[in-house]
Amino acid sequence: MPLPNDEKLIALSEALIAKFQAIFGAYPGIRPAHAKGILLKGEFTPAPGASALSRAPHFANPSTPVTVRFSNSTGVPVIPDNDPNANPRGIAVRFHLGERVHTDIIAHSTDGFPTHTGEEFLEFLTAIASSAPGAPSPTPVEAFVGSHPAALAFVQTPKPAPVSFATEGYFGVTAMEFLNAEGGSQFIRYQISPEAGLDHLDDEATKAKEPNYLFDEIAARVKSAPVVFKVKAQLAGVGEVVDNATIHWAADSKIADLGTITLTSLVEEDAAEQKHTIFDPIPRVDGIEPSNDPLLELRAAIYLISGRRRRSA
Repeated sequence: MPLPNDEKLIALSEALIAKFQAIFGAYPGIRPAHAKGILLKGEFTPAPGASALSRAPHFANPSTPVTVRFSNSTGVPVIPDNDPNANPRGIAVRFHLGERVHTDIIAHSTDGFPTHTGEEFLEFLTAIASSAPGAPSPTPVEAFVGSHPAALAFVQTPKPAPVSFATEGYFGVTAMEFLNAEGGSQFIRYQISPEAGLDHLDDEATKAKEPNYLFDEIAARVKSAPVVFKVKAQLAGVGEVVDNATIHWAADSKIADLGTITLTSLVEEDAAEQKHTIFDPIPRVDGIEPSNDPLLELRAAIYLISGRRRRSA
């Protein structure tokens, strides 16, 4: 993954990383966001109709090895799993297509994003950093969400804690363009749904959980039985906005089945692998193109810059 040569993009990326560290603290060798995570491995099996939507190799091959990282939100590597700030949960899926060849899906458990652009997101984080507990109201973050309806909607979206990473649903909020063998095009947003079904805790049950309950549970679960997810594509209808993660598509959008992820074990040398692995929001594979959503190039730059720092720490 090459570092972009856009100096403005790099400067914005570095400013966002610095702001994450100002809010959560700096932890060398650890991600600045979604710091607490765990890696599992298994395989992806495509659905029969997936290759008609995209000519990407993992939709045509009989199966593809995958690595999946589940994570809590924030840049705090020891955040308790039952802390409300640990939501939304994250998932990153790496499809291993060959030697040093891969493509990724990155998603989280809230369907949406608080801002359209990286500049707005930096304003949002700056407002959070400036809103100390006990500050007079309206605090900077209250003022920000009060003037940014998408951020207010994101903040107010219910984010209950899951019973397990395996009972949570995840959403790829930035659109991708699928290209099939005939040259057909279809914009999509990924959805990753648990075969075990959605299952969440109420506030009282969450408070009663142990600080590491999600990580302990998923480690025990995968040792006893496979953890299975369906990968789906929400298909953009005519006229849908495909370059703005704050705008939801129609509730009755068609959903296409892309295949099944079956996780069968933990990744060995988890800490070393997490430090080394740099996920990529941009697909970089024939058959899937990024949309023009401005968050994509920015997220890719942030992941790469922070990943290189993590590796060298």
